[in-house]
Amino acid sequence: MNENFDPLLSSVQNDKVKHWASLLDKKNRDRSGQFLIEGVHLVLEALRGQASVLTIVYDTDRGIPEELKLERETNDSEATLGLEWVQASRAVMAKCTGTDTPPPVFAILTKLSPDSSALYRKNCLVVVLDNVRDPGNAGTIIRSADSVGADAVILGKGCVDLYNPKTVRSTMGSLFHLPIIEADLKELLPQARAKGVTLVGTSLQAKHTCYSYDWKQSTWLLMGNESEGLSPIVRDLVNESVIIPMVGQAESLNVAMAATVLLYESLRQREFNK
Repeated sequence: MNENFDPLLSSVQNDKVKHWASLLDKKNRDRSGQFLIEGVHLVLEALRGQASVLTIVYDTDRGIPEELKLERETNDSEATLGLEWVQASRAVMAKCTGTDTPPPVFAILTKLSPDSSALYRKNCLVVVLDNVRDPGNAGTIIRSADSVGADAVILGKGCVDLYNPKTVRSTMGSLFHLPIIEADLKELLPQARAKGVTLVGTSLQAKHTCYSYDWKQSTWLLMGNESEGLSPIVRDLVNESVIIPMVGQAESLNVAMAATVLLYESLRQREFNK
């Protein structure tokens, strides 16, 4: 394919451009069922992760990034069927990404359709977020869950929107690697307990450290709000509580760091302590 034949959009008043820019707001993402990703790495991860990519828009002055040129020539997966390539002016790139320094490329995707069958897999490991509102924390936890091979991540009501551009960037593409399910925890957690899943939270009063708890069993790890922890309703459903031991003088770890410590202990027990 020759990029010279790709349509060029130069005006920020173009209807397509207005629609793409509107995806920076959650209400428009919800209404359209679409979201926007920025940068070469995320676009590559979306294509390779079989996400439903609708349109790829690149800066006409810089041309298609080399990595994407190769992907365009070689990728014949379902992700690229009917895929539209568009070149755009720097003003359009800036309007649609909301950043001071526009990326060389962005893409429009259909929202993900996660497979929930992994939630109750034998010896499953699932991360559950309860009112985690910071996009950087949520994205980092999703990335950590991906890195240890967790089966899924669940975002309870009150969490930051998965498709918030800052959340998407923070995942570094991990949102395309494992199911991320948005759900009502009041309904889902009792179902998990009924199916034999252990719900694990963190507590300063816990009898177990995270190193003495058996992470090899079917476990959902519950992580709460940055300042308030787990909500009372969710806390009442916890089966087991663990504490991360601290020997220095730091008062606490932030929620993303704490989740990562716990996830890597689960990985150590599951894969390196057999």
